[in-house]
Amino acid sequence: MSVSLLVTENGTGTKELLILLGINLDMGEDLVVPDDFSVEELRSGMWWRHLVAGGFAGMVSRTCTAPLDRIKVFLQVHGLKHFRTLTECFQYMMKEGGVRSLWRGNGINVLKIAPESALKFAAYEQAKRLLVRSSSGSADREVSVYERFVAGSFAGGFSQSAIYPLEVLKTRLALRKTGQYKSIADAAIKIYRQEGYRSFYRGYVPNILGIIPYAGIDLCIYETLKKMYLNSHQQSENPSVLVITACGALSSSCGQIASYPLALVRTRLQAQVITPGVVHASPVTMSGLFKQILATEGPTGLYRGIAPNFMKVAPAVSISYVVYEKCRQALGVTMTEKVYILSFS
Repeated sequence: MSVSLLVTENGTGTKELLILLGINLDMGEDLVVPDDFSVEELRSGMWWRHLVAGGFAGMVSRTCTAPLDRIKVFLQVHGLKHFRTLTECFQYMMKEGGVRSLWRGNGINVLKIAPESALKFAAYEQAKRLLVRSSSGSADREVSVYERFVAGSFAGGFSQSAIYPLEVLKTRLALRKTGQYKSIADAAIKIYRQEGYRSFYRGYVPNILGIIPYAGIDLCIYETLKKMYLNSHQQSENPSVLVITACGALSSSCGQIASYPLALVRTRLQAQVITPGVVHASPVTMSGLFKQILATEGPTGLYRGIAPNFMKVAPAVSISYVVYEKCRQALGVTMTEKVYILSFS
């Protein structure tokens, strides 16, 4: 990820921090704010090449880190009832299905990248235009950080709503036992016949709610850390790539920590088999699951599986970056930097 930074002084004495970031890299997380593309990129059609390169990089990255993602899902669903450590979970998966079982659920996780990215990008662009026009009557001015947050949250919610049944299928396929489903289509048919169409939207509410704290905290902490750095250093001294990367990693981690309990509850709801007409002893609602987890596992139970979630970040980013660069060069995409303006007194 190419990162640079420029500080300028405008006529009113307000400092404008121009953060020039390369394209966002896919880390297997769905709650990120989409990329901003310049007017020139949108008119020339270069934006779709960025999306193709980023999508392919995401496919490779998610495939390489799929075992960690499956371990995370297992720990989220089963907690301490079956696995006390990552090693126990890994040994169970190897014993139950062999090496190939480590990639269960990855096929649909890769397939949903394209439609989700396209829908998120389209919704984000439309939301930005509406926000700018409603506040100023013109679509020519820069989009503020807060407008970007609102537009990004809306785009994330819209795309997640459209592809959410694929999220449920991904969780069920990741948790399946050997021979339970023959294919993605077979899994979808069996779930529909046994549980009805409503099962494909189990966990939808905590999933949508998780977008707001993740995106909001990520952007706010990133901006705050930048202000703190500039206030404590000379105006002419620009933060290094290492400083900016560290701020980005910290802000993203804080966003994940804030939204992780909702992600855990979402996964448990997705995993529960709800058969019509059958009375279930365990809670099958968001509030019911929160109460049960706190009562049986304590506050730490809301963070089961977060360790492998953090473990996959470094390799995911590294793999995404390398593959994106190679794919970008093959498609003839020039690295146009994205500009975000953060104003403060």
